[in-house]
Amino acid sequence: MNSKKPILWNHNFIQCCISYFFMSFAFYMLMPTMPVYLVEELKIDASFVGMALSSYTLGLLCVRPFSGYIVDAFNRKRLYLFAFFMFSLMFLGYLYATTITAIMIVRFIQGGFMGLTSVAGNTITIDVIPSRRRGEGMGFYGLTLNLSMSLAPVLAVALYEGAGFHPLIITAIFTAFIGLITVLFIDYPVREKVKRPPFSLDRFILIKAIPSALSYILTAIPYGMIVSFVVLYGKEIGVSHPGYFFILMAAGVGISRIISGKLIDRGKIHVVSVWSILGLAFSFCLFSLLHTSLIFFLSSLLIGIGFGVSVPAFQYIFVNVAPAHLRGTATSTYLTSFDIGVGSGTLLAGYIATHYNLATAYFSGGILCFISLIVYLFLSKPAYEKNKLFT
Repeated sequence: MNSKKPILWNHNFIQCCISYFFMSFAFYMLMPTMPVYLVEELKIDASFVGMALSSYTLGLLCVRPFSGYIVDAFNRKRLYLFAFFMFSLMFLGYLYATTITAIMIVRFIQGGFMGLTSVAGNTITIDVIPSRRRGEGMGFYGLTLNLSMSLAPVLAVALYEGAGFHPLIITAIFTAFIGLITVLFIDYPVREKVKRPPFSLDRFILIKAIPSALSYILTAIPYGMIVSFVVLYGKEIGVSHPGYFFILMAAGVGISRIISGKLIDRGKIHVVSVWSILGLAFSFCLFSLLHTSLIFFLSSLLIGIGFGVSVPAFQYIFVNVAPAHLRGTATSTYLTSFDIGVGSGTLLAGYIATHYNLATAYFSGGILCFISLIVYLFLSKPAYEKNKLFT
């Protein structure tokens, strides 16, 4: 038996990481600037801004449940190129959309193509990663997303303040098309078609991963609370420069993913998952109960480490219970679970903050992580052990 480790950083994996980085970078340039543009330049009432931003998520959720079937049914690279091209092209819409309705339509369509692009890209990446280094590979692949989330807003704010919204959009278009070009250089073989029943639920949802999906949704809800309201929470408790929370969280994610992927590949998937969920539970409780700048920023690092470990661990679980011809469905189920959790977290945090406060919302997030751990131990873990594959 050959014990030599297969090469992870091959040509295909590098191209996958680069394309994902530029796609995410282009999108996250809009996150901090779009609300300001809508209110300050288009004079749209602040109460409608949330509708405009959420239309993207709505488009994404409308496509995600079906994208796994589409990715499994058609040529994955061609589909990736088409979806990536349409996602990039939709940035042009922001140059001409000047009403709330037009912007919502542009974001809805772009969200749909983003859902298809991300599933296709994730699935192709999983296919090109050697199975013995899958956990490590998915960790590094996910790290490209965290880098783009950290760097894109910095450039976007500087561009917006210095040149305006339209030059920012042109930069985003250019960035997205660089990512599209890198997809052309991925050497991806044509797969043999696998016969499947005329209708089966696993075309849209990976049935074997439903227990893990439930645990993942419960873990993702606090993440939705964080990305939506943490800056406001920091201002409430008197923290200076609360936006630095995201930089420290990204640092925690980066540190943890370098280590956690190797542990997963050594068969420590349950150890990694349990400790990451438990760490998140305690971090959110600490974050909500002690209101000092030190705890605020320490928690950001700890929360980043927790999500940096748990996200690739869950993706590994979803993928490793799916045969190769269902990897698109597995990826779609995994991403849809995350989207449901994040969306629910945003709504739940807003509701709790309205009736109580954000500290209560984050404490409830910690409780949900404890519940997620129980679901993992009694449902997800047994289901994974029963259905896991090794190829």
